[in-house]
Amino acid sequence: MRENVLLIGGGGREHAIARALEDSECDLYACAGNRNPGIARIATDFETLEETDPEAVVDYAAEVEATIAVVGPEAPLDAGVADALEEAGVYAFGPRQEQARIETDKAFQRRFMSENDIPGCPDYETFDDVEAACEFIDEYDGDLAIKPAGLTGGKGVKVIGDQVTPEEGKEYIRESDYERIVLEERLIGEELTIQAFVANGEIRTAPAVQDHKRAYEGDEGPNTGGMGSYSDATRELPFMSEEDYEAAVEILEATVDALEGYKGILYGQFMLTAEGPKVIEFNARFGDPEAMNTLPVLETDFLDVLTAARDGEDLPDLEFADQATVCKYAVPEGYPTDPEAGAKVQVDEESAGDALLYYASVDERDDGIYTTTSRSFAVVGIANTLDEAEEIAEDALAVAGDEGLHMRHDIGKADLVQQRIDHMAELRGD
Repeated sequence: MRENVLLIGGGGREHAIARALEDSECDLYACAGNRNPGIARIATDFETLEETDPEAVVDYAAEVEATIAVVGPEAPLDAGVADALEEAGVYAFGPRQEQARIETDKAFQRRFMSENDIPGCPDYETFDDVEAACEFIDEYDGDLAIKPAGLTGGKGVKVIGDQVTPEEGKEYIRESDYERIVLEERLIGEELTIQAFVANGEIRTAPAVQDHKRAYEGDEGPNTGGMGSYSDATRELPFMSEEDYEAAVEILEATVDALEGYKGILYGQFMLTAEGPKVIEFNARFGDPEAMNTLPVLETDFLDVLTAARDGEDLPDLEFADQATVCKYAVPEGYPTDPEAGAKVQVDEESAGDALLYYASVDERDDGIYTTTSRSFAVVGIANTLDEAEEIAEDALAVAGDEGLHMRHDIGKADLVQQRIDHMAELRGD
């Protein structure tokens, strides 16, 4: 039976999902608030609609006779789109609204970890009183991470001792309009992400990826939605061991065991500390950009994962090519604080050379594709080594040029990767 797969979302992550299904035995349909030209070229049909409107998504699913839906971003999950699809008889690969709280409500996330004895949980407190949170900062013996409890697109966290002083942290809390704040111990180490495919009580994990949140080279500047990422030719990253990877997977497994009936992607963002991995946060969907590292090297048919999940069967073992990947985002000049839209994108799928091109938030006009105020596009190099993959990504960025665009050229470069290795060695006393 040929499947009709509905993809919800229009970013780079969803372009990667579309590419992963392009050669499968399915007809792909897509809907999102923005028209992604890369997805539109793959899909049988692309409907522009409000992706956080469950009724609109369900109506489109009925129109295209969808048999499976894949929910890409977190906002539709938070809006209950997966619930509405399932109630309409369409299997949704994505958690229901209540289970998506593992991402959408950071206060719930930490309470859930504590109540279910999930390993890797840092010290934390939650506050709905601004002055009580500020008082906690004054009294706490150490640095803290300040996290709004709800969704902020990866840009709401401020870390005392890294990005802000204690006084600046308190000012941030007082000036924000966040209803609840989570204060957590600052974790010292190297960040990594492991994405797990989850259904029917089973879990299959992908290679570890390291994202780069800071806007500027050398990990300087404000947080962004992610400026790029890399993965190695093994499941581990260069600064971690097989034991580190397995310890992080055990945390994901314990979380899935406690999240009864969870389905979709569970993304664990970890800090690898001297004592092992600790949980920075969980996400209830593929990462963006991390999906663009893992899905292109997934050799198992993603459709087979989706149909097994829907049909209550064992998930297939996931096979990944033994190759390294380097993803680099191009964003509008001034992003994320004061982005300037309207620059023409000079690179396309053909001129990107050996790199893969993934569109994110762009404006397709009669005379070409232009930037908006969000991340524009990503290029991904895939090769046997990180050095080779990084060169492929850089060659594609050279074609794109830098007119009206900003990129972090240091992602995946040998000296930055070596800094990560040296940092972990120093923390562990090696």
